[in-house]
Amino acid sequence: MSLEPPGQEVDTALTRADLRGLSYEATFGGVPSFLRRRFTKDLSGVDLAVTGVCFDQATSHRPGARFGPRAIRAASSLQPCYPPYGWGFDPLSTCSVIDYGDLAYDPGHLARFPDILRAHIATILDAGAGTLVLGGDHFITLPILRAHAERFGPVSVIQFDAHSDLWPEDDPARMDHGTMMYRAVQEGLIAPAQSVQIGIRTECQDYCGLNVIDAFQVHEAGPRAVAARVREIVGDRPCYLSFDIDAFDPGYAPGTGTPVWNGLTPNQVAVILRGLAGVNLTGGDVVEVCPAHDPTEATAIMGAHVGMELIALFACALREPAR
Repeated sequence: MSLEPPGQEVDTALTRADLRGLSYEATFGGVPSFLRRRFTKDLSGVDLAVTGVCFDQATSHRPGARFGPRAIRAASSLQPCYPPYGWGFDPLSTCSVIDYGDLAYDPGHLARFPDILRAHIATILDAGAGTLVLGGDHFITLPILRAHAERFGPVSVIQFDAHSDLWPEDDPARMDHGTMMYRAVQEGLIAPAQSVQIGIRTECQDYCGLNVIDAFQVHEAGPRAVAARVREIVGDRPCYLSFDIDAFDPGYAPGTGTPVWNGLTPNQVAVILRGLAGVNLTGGDVVEVCPAHDPTEATAIMGAHVGMELIALFACALREPAR
């Protein structure tokens, strides 16, 4: 396989005409779009739009997740040279995926941010495309869920996380990455009984009706049993998958704002995600990657791989629509 383009130098993040297919380019150069997808605001014929949300003003401990989208994109550069191992098909040739760029907002006007993000996601959904969001801290999932609920009604949520993010919050104007799931339940954006949190290993007084498979249960039951249980819970409902990178044990992904020990392993996460093939996925996110706290770049690499798996899950939903 030659990396030299035919005839002239190209950069497929800028020049790709066909939105499907792999990209055989040098992995260390070019515009760092996610998976070397084309950077464009044209949503015509797009199945899935990847977009970054560089926001970390709702963090409760270490900041830095605003740099997550850039780091995840750079870490993804190797993956589009070959289909992801074990899926049996090439997701990038199955669905049309673009990089829609980052959300533009004024950090000096934080009160406007939630609705700007909601409208940003709604624009993509209204065009008939799904969304994969690169964060950013976990608060961003709340405005994203508002947009999904407007289009699909209350969705089932599959949340990989060390924290439940269900701390009670009475002030609707307050932004906190530890309260966003509580707010989502209170606003009726999700169906708690058909939603599940995986990898939890911090205390929570009230899970608000959500199903929980904590880290100890994952370790004891094994990832295949966990995937089967998740499928039972969500059924064929429209489903949103939110992946907080701190679901991983910090030994694998130290670059995050609130690391907690006894987390999930890459093998457990990979097997669970593969076991979810066929869920009715409408969108997802990968959040809380703080590259400054991980000079090895391993955390961003983990985030990029999770993003690729979410694209594969989305492609499975296109190949075999939920009945």
